[in-house]
Amino acid sequence: MADKNNGTPRSRIGYGSSYHRGKRHEMEEKTGIGTVLGGQVWVVHPDKKARAENPCLWMEAGVVKYKNCTNFYDCTTCKYDHAMQARASTGKQVSWQNAMRRRPALERICRHSLTQRIANRSCAYDFHCEKCDFDQYFEDVLAAKTQNAPTAITTVKGFDVPRHYHFHNGHTWARIESGGNLRIGLDDFSLKVFGQADGFELPLMGKELSRDEIGWGLKRKRNLADVRAPIDGVIMEVNTQVMENPGLANREPYGDGWLFLVRTPDIKKATKNLMSDDAGVSWINGEVAILEEMVTEVAGPLAADGGTFGPDLYGNLPGMDWTKLTQTFLKTG
Repeated sequence: MADKNNGTPRSRIGYGSSYHRGKRHEMEEKTGIGTVLGGQVWVVHPDKKARAENPCLWMEAGVVKYKNCTNFYDCTTCKYDHAMQARASTGKQVSWQNAMRRRPALERICRHSLTQRIANRSCAYDFHCEKCDFDQYFEDVLAAKTQNAPTAITTVKGFDVPRHYHFHNGHTWARIESGGNLRIGLDDFSLKVFGQADGFELPLMGKELSRDEIGWGLKRKRNLADVRAPIDGVIMEVNTQVMENPGLANREPYGDGWLFLVRTPDIKKATKNLMSDDAGVSWINGEVAILEEMVTEVAGPLAADGGTFGPDLYGNLPGMDWTKLTQTFLKTG
């Protein structure tokens, strides 16, 4: 396995800590906490002031000293936000809105800027978000169409497995989006095994998905394959670009090749039974072992190390059986 990391490495870890490459004298003088990662010595320094990885709106407004967002910036369903608003309504504390109104004009920025979801943007509605056209547009349109590519990927025999994605054993993925939605797609393994689809049969917005039930399908020539939904939820957005250009899913399975944006009432419950990070990598290793046996039956013995799989196994190995592939990996057929 090999890791692929995009972008510059973070200079911060955990909550309120920073790190840098360690020097011998720092180890001897114990100026920080020494640790070894990837054969390199690092020195970790706890910061005097903790810095939240996902700062809560109430923290950024200055109402509380420290609070990390644990609800994916979905304030409408956040118990902490509801409790704080209730206290503010009784006069026991200031609301985040009033805290922002007390700031100088140039520092009165949009709540989405405060929580780092967009670049700095001035608030034009005096923090009455319910009256703001942009707030509604951002939540309903921009947030649905804006997605991030994975920042760290592990490659297993040619198949990419990104960090912080949740995987269903039917080779679909779900990623939690800022704002409390889940983006859904097919994983790199399935798209390389089945090759580029001629088209996807995707349901319309408003359709309700049920976990483990058939949610959509793909077709290639005369072959059809049903796909099981990884979570329960209602489809809020469908990626029309993939419907018009199915190859986009193969080129960017974890980026622009997504299929749906789904709303679910309980994100933590929805992702509880899915695999992520190390569990996802271990699972793909097992799937690769099964695939190697299937390929050996058709094409003969593989290289001693198994080699690396390329795209379109079904198309490049005429002896591969479509139905057997769908039953084995998609759990349908």
